[in-house]
Amino acid sequence: MTMRVVDGDAHLLETAEFILELAEAHPDRVELPDPARGPGGARIEGKPFPRSEGRGCGVDTATSITPKATNPFEPAGILRDADAEGIDVMIAYPSLGLGATAFTDPAFAEDFCRRWNRWAARFTAAAPGRRLRAVGIVPLQDPRRATAVLEALATEGLVGVAVPPALGDGRNLDHPDLDRFWAAVEGSGLPVGVHGAPGMHIPVAGADRFDNYVQVHALSFPVDQMIALTALTLGGVLERHPRLRVAFLESGVGWVPYFLERLDEHVEKRGRQVPECRRPPSEYAARGQCVFSCEPEEHGLAYATARLGAERIMYASDYPHWDSDFPHTVAPIRDRTDLTAEAKAAILGGTAARFYAV
Repeated sequence: MTMRVVDGDAHLLETAEFILELAEAHPDRVELPDPARGPGGARIEGKPFPRSEGRGCGVDTATSITPKATNPFEPAGILRDADAEGIDVMIAYPSLGLGATAFTDPAFAEDFCRRWNRWAARFTAAAPGRRLRAVGIVPLQDPRRATAVLEALATEGLVGVAVPPALGDGRNLDHPDLDRFWAAVEGSGLPVGVHGAPGMHIPVAGADRFDNYVQVHALSFPVDQMIALTALTLGGVLERHPRLRVAFLESGVGWVPYFLERLDEHVEKRGRQVPECRRPPSEYAARGQCVFSCEPEEHGLAYATARLGAERIMYASDYPHWDSDFPHTVAPIRDRTDLTAEAKAAILGGTAARFYAV
């Protein structure tokens, strides 16, 4: 069976061009990397991005990228690596841009997002054959501004919108303030990708108990996604917006059957306490509102496929971040013996192609 491979979650690395543009526009808020401060990235609103020390820390910039990548700062280098993997289309999420919801000045956050979206549209358009596509960002800490930025995403050729698992001010994704934004996303037809980011000053619940990056990274991504799935299902967001489609990213898929079963049980036994959730949470996934990215080498992928259906699971490389298995992310799924050819075709490309409409 011929398989079209669509990578559901790769990443763009913000170029010097973007950082310089941002610093020139906001010299009072953006400080360029300074060797005198030691290794690290830019400082924004006085905070390092990424923050690589302390509770809930992120990765240090020196080891954040896989050394096997050709040149992930240029479209040509990315496509050479895609060709080496056999990837037909890559859907790229931000790196630094994942921290946009952590900025304290709403006007600056809005301008950052608009600039990032324009830059990402230009960067990906330089890749021939529309093989590189990007997901945009919005200043979700201000739903009015986020809705305004959302309106420009599709016109710029971006194929979705990234949101954090929770906001730094204590609001979860089911907070009433965000409902106008969810309504706008539903109306736009764009899909949503929930993506965590330790070290980017957004919440990493549970992982904020640790100051060792290995512990933070191991814990933060699955817990982040559990928090987001709990908010969107039990909080009624997916019920109120039945055409809203959401991807839960970069934490594997093995946790999903267990956690959906757990949520279902709570609705069955104490549903009166979550009246906005009108059905078992697993039904939102079954009716097509939720998809989940998988890790290529997951032992539990076949079990998750049997429970969820291959059309709810999509391959993701995480290229070019340090934890990507590039250049061996496609083969572990393609060569499995515990999945049918039809399931492999869905996971490696069909699910992501439908989700992002590429």
